[in-house]
Amino acid sequence: MPLLPGAEPFSHDGGPVGALVIHGFTGQPRSMRPWADHLAAAGLSVELPRLPGHGTAWQDMTVTRWDDWYAEVDRSFSTLTDRCEQVFVMGLSMGGSLALRLAEKRPDDVAGLVLVNPAVHTERWDRHLLPFVRHVVKSFPGIINDIKRPGQDEGGYDKLPLQPAYSLQQGWAQIRADITKVTAPLLLLHSREDHVVEPSNAAWILANVASTDTTEVWLEDSYHVATLDNDAPIIFDESVKFVHRLAAQTPGE
Repeated sequence: MPLLPGAEPFSHDGGPVGALVIHGFTGQPRSMRPWADHLAAAGLSVELPRLPGHGTAWQDMTVTRWDDWYAEVDRSFSTLTDRCEQVFVMGLSMGGSLALRLAEKRPDDVAGLVLVNPAVHTERWDRHLLPFVRHVVKSFPGIINDIKRPGQDEGGYDKLPLQPAYSLQQGWAQIRADITKVTAPLLLLHSREDHVVEPSNAAWILANVASTDTTEVWLEDSYHVATLDNDAPIIFDESVKFVHRLAAQTPGE
C-alpha cells in the first residue's frame, strides 16, 4: 500500500548526540515530525522510523506484532549508536512503551528517556474481551486525533486491529516484569486530560523504574497526541534542555 501523507521515516545527521523518536500505536511519523525537526535544529542526529504496518492502511498492520515494532526500534537505535557518542530515546504513547523496553534490554546504551503519555497498561473494560474476540473480529473503531488544538491530524488509522492490540498488551506485560531494569535518566511528560492513556500509567512508571534522575512534567493544555497539541513547545524545549544537561556531563559525574 502507498504511504499516507507524512508517513515517511526521517533521518538527520547532526552532532555526536543522537535522538531516536518513536511514534505510537496505529500512528505514524507525521505525529512526531515537528518534534524530530526541532531536535535536528538543535544539532542532534535524529532517527524517526516508521514502525512496521503503520502509515499505510490498517489491514497492513494486522500481520505485525510487538516483536516487529521493537525490532525496528532496535535497528534504528543501533543506526544512531554507530555514529553517535550518546543516544536518547523519545516516544509518544506506544512509542514510550517501546522506549522503556529498549532501556530495559540495552541499559548501558540509552543515555536518557523522554516519554510523552506512555502506556504500560489500559483500564478499558473491553481489555478482558481482547484475548477472545480477536479471533472473530478483526478490528474495533480507532482512537485517533485526541488533540485539543483545532485543525491537527496525526494521520492514524480509523480502525484498531485486534491481533496487534493483543500483542501490544503482551509487550506491556514484558515491560512491567522488567521495569526495575530501567536505570536511565527519565523525563516524563503527560497530559492532564488524556482520552486514550490513563494517568495511572505515568504514576506506575515513575513509581517503579530504578532511575535516580526522574522529572515529571504535567501538560495542562493538550490531550493524548501532545506532540501536535498546544503544549508541543513545552515538550520540544524540555527535551532539548534534558539532553543538553545530560550530554554536558562526563562519565562518572
